[in-house]
Amino acid sequence: MNVVIVEDESLSVQRLKKLLIEYDPSIQITALIPSVAGAIQWFQEQPPTQLPDLVFMDIHLEDGSAFRIIEKVNLRIPIIFTTAYNSYAIQAFKANSIDYLLKPVDEEELAAAIEKYKWTQQKPEPVTVEPSKWSALLNWREGAAKAQIKDRFMVTIGPKVKSIEVAQISYFFYEDKTTYLTTKDGQNLVIEYSLDKIASLLNPREFFRVNRAHLVSLAAIESIHMYSGSKFKLDLQPASRQEVFVSPDRLSDFKTWLGK
Repeated sequence: MNVVIVEDESLSVQRLKKLLIEYDPSIQITALIPSVAGAIQWFQEQPPTQLPDLVFMDIHLEDGSAFRIIEKVNLRIPIIFTTAYNSYAIQAFKANSIDYLLKPVDEEELAAAIEKYKWTQQKPEPVTVEPSKWSALLNWREGAAKAQIKDRFMVTIGPKVKSIEVAQISYFFYEDKTTYLTTKDGQNLVIEYSLDKIASLLNPREFFRVNRAHLVSLAAIESIHMYSGSKFKLDLQPASRQEVFVSPDRLSDFKTWLGK
């Protein structure tokens, strides 16, 4: 595996090199680049056959944000971000990111990130399906998916019944044996569904069950705070009356969901 490290802190470079060699001595570090300008020039000059398999990239470099590199050269190579800041998680996962590691990089978290990269590179074995059956299967799956996903939910407000469009819902939560939906304008409305049932009725690209009590939309996530041990806390908009953490057993799927 050939990798490039884009990092301007020499101690961080040395630590990352050491951890990579300990993880796999066959890893080849083909370039160490300390700046945005240097990285843009390097990637623009490389022929396609000489590009690395994976990039380790700090977000804050000596001459600006690493996201400029991605935008300038339209970088499509998988990236593992290594940074001292926890406020760029959403932007990072939308930038072809495999993972987002906080400094100082933990040995086990680095190994897990590389294993995740390897998993994403595996090619599924082809499955042969007769054309007529394939067409029927696609039509059935598309019809079933469309029939299942809801566009709105009915709620009761006093003596009135109201229809709430899913596009107006920021998140759902469970509290005191009651399920609520929270609208974008901050209304908390009782809904007579369990969170399990609601999750089965929503588009999984737009909503994610982050823990037992919260099912959130991507648009509602204002920021993500990362703590040691890969603990994620979410700031939602409108603000939740409970602190919202991503369950450890859902963290890997959550990261994948952010990057879709």
